[in-house]
Amino acid sequence: MPDPISLHLSLPYLAAALGFGYLLGSIPFGLLLTRISGLGDIRSIGSGNIGATNVLRTGNKPLAAATLLLDGFKGTAACLLAARFGPETAIVAGFGAFLGHLFPIWLRFKGGKGVATYAGVLLALSPPAFGVFGLVWLVTAIVTRYSSLSALMACLAVPLFLVMTGYVQLAELFAVMSLITYIKHRANIARLIAGTESRIGRKEE
Repeated sequence: MPDPISLHLSLPYLAAALGFGYLLGSIPFGLLLTRISGLGDIRSIGSGNIGATNVLRTGNKPLAAATLLLDGFKGTAACLLAARFGPETAIVAGFGAFLGHLFPIWLRFKGGKGVATYAGVLLALSPPAFGVFGLVWLVTAIVTRYSSLSALMACLAVPLFLVMTGYVQLAELFAVMSLITYIKHRANIARLIAGTESRIGRKEE
């Protein structure tokens, strides 16, 4: 059990890490990039999501790739910067970045679905698990052409891999993040079951 004195002293750092991660994660790169590029409000097309998959529906692949990288970078940067104060602060900051992307204060808490930021946090905290995530996502995407299903399968694999390799604390963190990701994808899950989910590369009219 943690030393109560030590816990008391660390709480301000953990709170600061959570807030820092949240603010960094809440930067809506998909929305900003599409507006700067003259494509309007990304929330008015496709799924209405601000993430890379919906940006891809504009037909602008470089912009979708930039959104993917920047959304992932939010999670990675939050963890690496907070890690200077200890591994616990890195974990908390990463979780904060994930929540920030999902519920950005600037967009009335209506953000993306968190997959890229999830992957960015994973890259910083466990590169081997990030490799598993990427492999599962890629194989599922090649076979099914469904981005949502690929993300769901990858998020399922990560906690299992972390448990199997002995990283129980990280497994608990990513189990919570995976559960939230599944909840955010509930409409996609319904469309997958109904056979009406959009496939990768489909441009919305």
